[in-house]
Amino acid sequence: MNWKIAFIMRQKQIMNLRSTKLLNYLRVRKIINYLIILILVLFLPVHLKAQQKIVDRIVATVGNNIVLQSDIENMYRQMMSQRRTSQGDMKCEILEDLLVSKLMLNQSRIDSIEISASQVEMELDSRLQKFIEQIGSREKLEAYYDKSMQEIKADFRSLIKDQMLTQQMQAKISEDITTTPSEIKTFYKKIPKDSLPVIPAQIEYRQLVRNPPYSEESKLAIRQKLLDLRKRIIDGEDFSTLAILYSEDPGSAAQGGELGFQGKSELVSEFADVAFTLKKGAVSPIVKTKFGYHIIQLIERKDEKVNVRHILMKPRVTIAERNNALEFLDSIGQLIKGDSISFISAVHFYSQDEETIMSGGIAVNPMTGDTRFQLDQLDQATAEAVNKLKQQDVSDPFESKDMTGTPIFKIIKITNRLEPHTANLKYDYSILTQMTKMSKQQQAMMDWIDDKQKTTYIHIDESYRGCQFNSKGWVK
Repeated sequence: MNWKIAFIMRQKQIMNLRSTKLLNYLRVRKIINYLIILILVLFLPVHLKAQQKIVDRIVATVGNNIVLQSDIENMYRQMMSQRRTSQGDMKCEILEDLLVSKLMLNQSRIDSIEISASQVEMELDSRLQKFIEQIGSREKLEAYYDKSMQEIKADFRSLIKDQMLTQQMQAKISEDITTTPSEIKTFYKKIPKDSLPVIPAQIEYRQLVRNPPYSEESKLAIRQKLLDLRKRIIDGEDFSTLAILYSEDPGSAAQGGELGFQGKSELVSEFADVAFTLKKGAVSPIVKTKFGYHIIQLIERKDEKVNVRHILMKPRVTIAERNNALEFLDSIGQLIKGDSISFISAVHFYSQDEETIMSGGIAVNPMTGDTRFQLDQLDQATAEAVNKLKQQDVSDPFESKDMTGTPIFKIIKITNRLEPHTANLKYDYSILTQMTKMSKQQQAMMDWIDDKQKTTYIHIDESYRGCQFNSKGWVK
């Protein structure tokens, strides 16, 4: 429900930076990445049996937190299975990554950072659902562990919470970091020219979008299905189970429809207006939003936020409805190609896309927040349309999907094509901005580690004291 634009920097675009200072930045970035995969490594079923064969011992202590030999061995086996390489001692690097994780976990408790039980439960359910998909079924997962799902959850609940606390601490360390134009220019000048990332071919385009013209019959059918589900819930069936089975929200269905704590501004207004009036456990009437039709159940309200679960269902597009939408767009496209109307004017009069109608149809890349797309960042239908077009060409109408997975119909116009090139300030300012910010965040992390090492109890077993750690403050 809460579609936020997040920037995803590709590691391969920065791994070629070879100056000493930047290598240090990237080393800390690798530590952060390990913290993200750590939970997966310790949580995957394959590693439980592996861990049972390890004669365990404590190899490091950070504050009140310990690092076990099995932690290192499990991560090592996982990385070897992925054929990862290291220029140094991989187990020493893994230990340092774990030490950073424990240092942040220790500080999160000192700073009284809190993670609610419902947040932990939602994350735990999400992880378990992924493993169920991986292994084949819930029954197979329970058989593998020889435990019930509740027992499996109990085993990993504290591990999930620790990782979430670590991530919160990591975010807190770099939350106030910003960049200035002069910093970006200085950062760019310091990068060796042969180490600048090569930017793949990119395109910019405008789009004119039409939503599915759903018939009253298809809308009525969906409403009836939701009414039937609502009655089953009121009669005693579990909302979460029915959400997993029937909800069409890809972001929450696997979690039993649960969305986590959100404020009014984070939810679609029609949804929020109902969610904030519900009593605990109550099930709403059908609510219509731009995403489709919902029924909502309140789990908990805390201050100005609610945690709800919902079931989302969407009408189906018939062949006739699809053909009507494509024919309408084709007529608009012919007018544009014949210079009877400009693309921008056509967007203003006919587009139904709230996100782009005010900008003349300019498409924004949800992965970067700017207007450029690499071909592999486009949905398949749009990518196929782009491949057939030259700059300033207008496409034939085609069917695509929006970020919610809802079918849409559109025509596009290519406004700019950029060939592969070395990153520069003229064309790639947003990328260099993010690289500059990332380097400042990594420096802040390094400074934070150095500072906390001085005031935190740290002990490392003699067998690891010969490691060449990136930070010298681990061994005192």
